[in-house]
Amino acid sequence: MIKTKRLRAEGVARTASLPTWGHLAAGAQLAKAKQRYQDDRGSPPRLPLARAELLDKPARTRFEDEIDAALKRKPASEVKLAGAIRAVAPFSPALRASLGEATAVLLRRGAQQRELYACGLRALSEAQDRQAVTLLRQALSGDEAGGHAALSAACFSRDAELSPLLAKVAASRQSHLAFGAELARVARGESNGTLLAQLAPMIKESHRISMCIELFVPLVRARPLAGDIGPALAVLRGAERHLGRWLVLAEVAVKAGDRAPLDEARSRASSGPSSSRAAWSLVAWALADTDATTRRAPVPQPPSTRPTLELIARLSDRPSAERDTTFLFRMARARSAAVRPMLEALARAQPLSDETSMRAALYLARDYGRGDLTESLADAAARGRREELRGMAAAALWDVSSGGDPAVELRGRARDAADGLATSRIIGNVAWGALISAASKGAVGLDPLLSETPFRWIQWGWLE
Repeated sequence: MIKTKRLRAEGVARTASLPTWGHLAAGAQLAKAKQRYQDDRGSPPRLPLARAELLDKPARTRFEDEIDAALKRKPASEVKLAGAIRAVAPFSPALRASLGEATAVLLRRGAQQRELYACGLRALSEAQDRQAVTLLRQALSGDEAGGHAALSAACFSRDAELSPLLAKVAASRQSHLAFGAELARVARGESNGTLLAQLAPMIKESHRISMCIELFVPLVRARPLAGDIGPALAVLRGAERHLGRWLVLAEVAVKAGDRAPLDEARSRASSGPSSSRAAWSLVAWALADTDATTRRAPVPQPPSTRPTLELIARLSDRPSAERDTTFLFRMARARSAAVRPMLEALARAQPLSDETSMRAALYLARDYGRGDLTESLADAAARGRREELRGMAAAALWDVSSGGDPAVELRGRARDAADGLATSRIIGNVAWGALISAASKGAVGLDPLLSETPFRWIQWGWLE
């Protein structure tokens, strides 16, 4: 928990560098709000967001203590802490209050490179938390417009107070900042995308790579963008040599109504170089699936292309050297028969010893008739040799359930495992346990629980 006395002391010590938007008053209001959340004896508190508190008190206290410790001294594992908070913050107004106060402290320190700073801006903005507007206003007014984290968070804010600041940044001489601000204006419905097309040819390769991960990956899972952004994204795709990043840019365009990337992928899959047709066929399927999800077009058949580790790595938005298997499990979610041999190979070694084998076991047990792997997941959750995988195994056990008496038993075992995770030294385990508890209370958006986004946040610390 953030200590009010320490905040006041920092305020006195840094008076000369403080902004003029009344941070002390805001900090006092946030502290009072958090106190109301924690007072269980009085009348029901008036929450700034109309959402129930779904995070158990022990887990919430653990996260608040970790935040407080991180402000005193940056931990080596801050990226994992930030990822865990990113996953559970939507289910706890009280935790968001603490996260907002911590983000305000980091803003005053100018610590834009801290993972906790990026986590705070993104999580609060995506949750439409009232604190986000004040924090974003300060961030956008500072150096580098608060960085990509602030520009990405602005894409999800609907508050009109940010409009003048974004318009000012969009006129910046730094093309990557101007592009990020204009992208936020398009996402907010304040621009038609014309300026984006003018800025796109000015983006350097290094900036394009970072923008793809930090700005466009979050927009893939967001609602479709308004405005005609097709020409701008076509310019970026034309300069992109990495197929996975090309796919990210193409998905944002397809969601916005531009079918040109889908037509291009289909053309390359049928008449392009023979060595790349398999990869392009999977890209075409992914874009067709995105188009179907967005516009109620016919759902494409699961892909029949048999994947390899090299092919899957090429289709990830991460660098190919990381061997990210995201696209493999995208195919598995579609129940493609072509991926089963690869899933079987990944889950063959027992006991399950890494994230990839555990996820492979989950899909095989739930969707491919390998019920025998359920006990492997249960063993990993209760007695796994690797402590950092126990929470993930419990989440996988929860997701294996699909109804009926066996499902009730499995979810009961998952809840029992989650109860033992609250005191784990691994913060990711605490997060998975908190999500299982929230799912058992009926939280929206946690079916399935072990989906791609929380997995990337909690297990790998990818904060986009």
